This record gives sequence, C-alpha cells and structure tokens, in this order.
Amino acid sequence: MPPDFDASNGLVQVCVARHGETDWNIVGILQGWIDVEINDQGRRQAFEMAAAFADLGFACIYSSPLRRALETAEIIGRALRLVPPRCLDGLKERNFGAIQGIPKAELADLNPILLQQILKRNPACIFEQGESMDEFADRVLAALMSIAATSPGKRVLVITHGWVMDVITRHIHRQPRSAILGMKRKNGESLWLAVSSDSILPV
Repeated sequence: MPPDFDASNGLVQVCVARHGETDWNIVGILQGWIDVEINDQGRRQAFEMAAAFADLGFACIYSSPLRRALETAEIIGRALRLVPPRCLDGLKERNFGAIQGIPKAELADLNPILLQQILKRNPACIFEQGESMDEFADRVLAALMSIAATSPGKRVLVITHGWVMDVITRHIHRQPRSAILGMKRKNGESLWLAVSSDSILPV
C-alpha cells in the first residue's frame, strides 16, 4: 500500500514496477533492447498487479516501449480502464550491446569474468557496443523527471525493467552509480517515489 499522498504540493507520486516474466528471464538470457514478449506467468503477474493497484487512483500509465514492459502496462491499463500507456524511450532497459541475446551459460565460456560481474549486477560493467552506466542512468532519471513535468499533482504508474529500477534505487538512497546493490527486483515488484522536475525522492 502506498503512503498518503498530498496532491497540493505539485509533486507526482510514481509507482515504478518491473514488467511480467519472460521466457528469457527463466533461462537466463540478457534481454537488453531485444524485444521479448511476456509469457503466461508474466501475464498472470500483470493481472495480479492490476488487482493490487485497482483502488489506488492512478491517473495514467507510462511504459518502456519494449514489448515485455508495454504488454504488462497494457494489461494493467485495460483492467484499470485507463488510456493506453504512454511510451518513453528513457524507460528502456540498459543496452547490453554485443552480449544481448546470449545465454548466461554460453557467456560463461565466452567471457566468464564479465558473466560474474553481470551476476553481481555490477553497474560498472563495460558492455561492448552498449551503454555506459552514466548514459543509462542519465536517461532513466531524465525520463522520470519529464513525467513529473507533464503530470503534476497526480499518481502515476511506470512499467519498466530490472536494471532501470537499480538505477532508481541507488539514486533515491544517495548511493554512487557504481554501487552493487546485492539484490534483484522480482517481476512485478514495485517501489514508490515522489518526483518533481528536478528531484526524485523515496516515499
């Protein structure tokens, strides 16, 4: 249950949730920007989120444009009778570059050191042809603050990805962008924020 929300202060209360499960989540393949749909369990998770969010008064839903997030958002939006989700590129997963689509079991042979860093969810990993940590974090945080600029005083839902939620978690707890969190958000897990055009705070 979210905390009480005072809409008079102009802040946006944002619930950020991870998309439903995909088959690639199960077998351990880094998805990144590759478009993978959610599976039947992921759809069940989306309906469960919709039920949990039913009485929270969301004004709208924002989503990553990647299919696994967007389908999750569409299921929730229809259940809550909201307008279709608004897609923001800034909410996309980190671009993992050349290793996107490679199973972790195969990566163990190709680059075992990188695999160990990925398993630790080390944000300082260098991904050939992918995004740097700063490029990734800058666009994620900018996307959230852009939501605040267009939805002042409202409660909104954001459907996004695991590494995106890591960026947000570090930011609201004032941890370095290079910090290893030692945790992983589950499919359907959420966190609550108070966002303005120049700040992102936990609530």
